[in-house]
Amino acid sequence: MGLTNQSTGIDILKETFEIKLESSDDIVVALAGNPNTGKSTVFNSLTGLNQHTGNWPGKTVTNAQGEYIHEEKRYVLVDLPGTYSLLANSVEEQIARDFICFGNPHTTVVVTDATSLERNLNLVLQIMEITDKVVVCVNLMDEAKRKNIDIDLKGLEELLGVPVVGTTARNGEGLEELKDTIEKVACGEIKTNPRKVIYDEILEDAVKRIQSHVENLVGNKINSRWMSLRLIDGDDKLLESMNDYINFDLSKDEFLNKKLESINTYFEKENFKLKDLKDHIISSIIKTGENISREVVTFQDENHNKIDHKIDRVLTSRIFGIPIMIALLGLVFWITIEGANVPSELLAKGLFWIEGKLSQLFKFMRAPNWLHDMLILGVYRTLAWVISVMLPPMAIFFPLFTLLEDLGYLPRVAFNLDYYFKKAGAHGKQALTMCMGFGCNAAGIISCRIIDSPRERLIAIITNNFVPCNGRFPILISLATIFIVNSTGAFRSLTATLSVLAAIVLGVIITLFISKLLSKTILKGLPSSFTLELPPYRKPQVGKIIVRSIFDRTLFVLSRAIMVAAPAGLVIWSMANITIGNSSLLTHCALFLDPFAQLLGMDGYILMAFILGLPANEIVIPILIMSYMSKGSILELDSLAEMKQLFVDNGWTWLTAACTMLFALNHWPCGTTLLTIRQETQSWKWTLVSFLVPTITGIVICFIVAQGARLFI
Repeated sequence: MGLTNQSTGIDILKETFEIKLESSDDIVVALAGNPNTGKSTVFNSLTGLNQHTGNWPGKTVTNAQGEYIHEEKRYVLVDLPGTYSLLANSVEEQIARDFICFGNPHTTVVVTDATSLERNLNLVLQIMEITDKVVVCVNLMDEAKRKNIDIDLKGLEELLGVPVVGTTARNGEGLEELKDTIEKVACGEIKTNPRKVIYDEILEDAVKRIQSHVENLVGNKINSRWMSLRLIDGDDKLLESMNDYINFDLSKDEFLNKKLESINTYFEKENFKLKDLKDHIISSIIKTGENISREVVTFQDENHNKIDHKIDRVLTSRIFGIPIMIALLGLVFWITIEGANVPSELLAKGLFWIEGKLSQLFKFMRAPNWLHDMLILGVYRTLAWVISVMLPPMAIFFPLFTLLEDLGYLPRVAFNLDYYFKKAGAHGKQALTMCMGFGCNAAGIISCRIIDSPRERLIAIITNNFVPCNGRFPILISLATIFIVNSTGAFRSLTATLSVLAAIVLGVIITLFISKLLSKTILKGLPSSFTLELPPYRKPQVGKIIVRSIFDRTLFVLSRAIMVAAPAGLVIWSMANITIGNSSLLTHCALFLDPFAQLLGMDGYILMAFILGLPANEIVIPILIMSYMSKGSILELDSLAEMKQLFVDNGWTWLTAACTMLFALNHWPCGTTLLTIRQETQSWKWTLVSFLVPTITGIVICFIVAQGARLFI
């Protein structure tokens, strides 16, 4: 039987892929492409602010959709995950392939990089095997011009058999022509004739043996040649997708199964190994792409990438690569630390001014004192501290981090650290997720989506907490400044930066060690290979960087932090104000934990501050000060000198400070991060493991340092 009209098209788009269509007249456009081709820029330029994001059903991969109006018609643009292939080796590849195949978009736009067209044509050719409704967008034409690369767009169009449009999306050039072309392809005004990839003679013969039968089964809803190729390749994921999306199971067709068995026998007779089949397919696609590229791409200057190569010889060298990376990160942290002080102080003053007004409102309403203290001194004050301490550093760090990303430097970071992560049995891309964790571990967890292997993605998620986030910076900076190095004036910020860098280096070492341990125990396996593209260095777009980093990262993470911090403020206030005998519940808990905390070089109040600081690491120090001063609400001292005196009066030494810093670096993730881990892994088991691994590590390290210091001093 063939596929029915009810099982494809608009119904599939709306129900299965959750595409929001206002009417059946809406035109759905899929946007595909390799990473680093400017696909997101094309998407943003076409849709403007008419966008919304979510996750693909049952997946953690982001689903971005947008709308635009052209010639009085509404177009729904679906930004597919950036991939190099559609062979479904990763979740992203499977999503992109399934949407193009089963979502049945009216047009699929494939965005390519004009400076790397040969490599990008591999994906173009694969998509043209699935659908003939294709438009090729050759983006970054300005970059190609700058590098003296000429592309014969008309010739490329003739060779591919589909429309080709050249664009410079960041400047808006060519986008109107792209819209016109999309409309003509979607409405059938332009008839396409996609070029076929010619495979090995034996493979082509095998395809012919089953193509006619496959065509009878699937009708004209799916490309029968492509489907035949996938069946011969044994693509079980595609069969699962067919069953999931359109309730059609080809694996139950007995005649087809017999045909496939006969093809396997045929391969054996011809000494054509089935395990090498995918390599043959990929090789043919690559060769076809190379041949097309040779005919349409002309390099006027053979040394067009000479400057980039010279820069890479330094930034990715064995001698200078890692020192430069550490220096750049140090610069980012110094700017973050210096730049966040003033706005953080102003924000705190503003929020606490609001607190005063809220208190007056409660007094005017004659609300009971306990209700005022619980909601204002408990919930609101906790939220105020989290926002005032988290927002300014994130608002500075994330744009700076995105700037490095936009420049093209972050892939160089992954390149420099790939060897070490591979030795640790982890994925090279974990270097990027680790760097994102410096701003916020929750954001670092989300960025682990770029790792294809589920095993290696879990390793990256579990170990992300070993790098300090901006919430732990205040603890590390303040304790290092007042206990480790008693510097003043201009050297204080330098001391703070160096202390953070030392913590980062230690965190990276621990990350590699624990990754190795995990890969040898509960997450056994070999590191997978992956394509690491070193994109050309580009002039960053500062305006878009600021908007993207603030809305996509800063506010997203902050909103999750607020969700966790609000109820936690109530718990903290309750423990500080509920008394048993002459002491608060907080004091009783601290005294209970004190013997164990002393073994780790700390005291019970420090350990309780970390426990109550679960919602956000930013409130650990304020909770500790509140506990020592026996106050009933979170507070902070006016100067580091006052803080040092308070701590010394409560028995602190340099060893206490060192162990507290080590425990700040190695302990359970904050509530926001744990919530993110649960959402990303869809598993309480791995959330618990992510909680236990850094906690046990911190306990062991602090115990060794504390007992070792007491033994030798």
